[in-house]
Amino acid sequence: MTETLERIVLASRPVGEPTLNNFRLEKHPISQPGSGQMLLRTLWLSLDPYMRGRMSDAPSYAKPVGIGEVMEGGTVSEVATSNVPRFAKGDIVVGRTGWQSHALSDGSSLQKVDRTRAPIQTALGVLGMPGMTAYMGLLEIGKPVAGETVVVAAASGAVGSVVGQIGRIKGARAIGIAGGPDKCRYVTEELGFDACIDHRAPDFTARLAAACPKGIDVYFENVGGPVFEAVFPLLNPFARIPVCGLISMYNATSLSPGPILLPHLMRATLTKRLTFRGFIVSDFFGRYGDFMRDVSTWVGEGRIKYREDVVEGLENAPRALIGLLRGDNFGKLLVRVAPAPS
Repeated sequence: MTETLERIVLASRPVGEPTLNNFRLEKHPISQPGSGQMLLRTLWLSLDPYMRGRMSDAPSYAKPVGIGEVMEGGTVSEVATSNVPRFAKGDIVVGRTGWQSHALSDGSSLQKVDRTRAPIQTALGVLGMPGMTAYMGLLEIGKPVAGETVVVAAASGAVGSVVGQIGRIKGARAIGIAGGPDKCRYVTEELGFDACIDHRAPDFTARLAAACPKGIDVYFENVGGPVFEAVFPLLNPFARIPVCGLISMYNATSLSPGPILLPHLMRATLTKRLTFRGFIVSDFFGRYGDFMRDVSTWVGEGRIKYREDVVEGLENAPRALIGLLRGDNFGKLLVRVAPAPS
């Protein structure tokens, strides 16, 4: 074990797109656990779009990261030393200990990771928050029916890839939207979507319409912006729109120029009886057992596949998050903070 705690804190609040200057790497002595505490060694850190919102002090569903505080993030860690009866040295746990190499915990917000089920880092991806977001958002809000058309934005990402595959399991047509031909090929050839449309293509709107000849019954929103503008006219009566994320807007400092959709959106919501529902995965924590039972089974059976984009070293997390917000990642973005035990 190293003798130094490394952590990345929020140095300043970004205006628009974050820069490396908004982060600061600090080194401190490692504190030893007291009674009822344990020392964790971080193995994996999850990077996710919601982190951009935590860097801002605008009102939101969660408290922002304070200036000088450790950046928020989900982690998989090894218990290095334990004074907590239900955890032993060597246990692997998942929690939210943030962008740091070590952390003290009383264990109250941690769960043990079953190392026999899947690689431990999947507790931050397909068998973690992104997978549960996809599962609950699609099945509880989208409610796809066999034969319907499900469209999902950011289809090669950690959430979108699972949405489309669950849609297929439920008998729906799954149409993905992704950025670039490589991601689109992966979505159709590896994940089994019925089609995937490149939102960077000049004829994106026409291609999407051609892929959805019977309209769209469920649209899982991860992106917003021009992608939603292309989807909107294709929504069928009684379409359901789970609103999970709006990554195209996270770095915006003002409203983007373009058509004013609000009057049309409100009219369509009324006349087509559309259902828009924003949600946060914590809304459904009571259903964690259902999610883990179903998705772990589907992963084990090969019916759900996943891809990981791994960055080496905690010090590279800021640059990787900036790239994530630009769409540079391909699959679930993870930082390997330390080698996992054999």
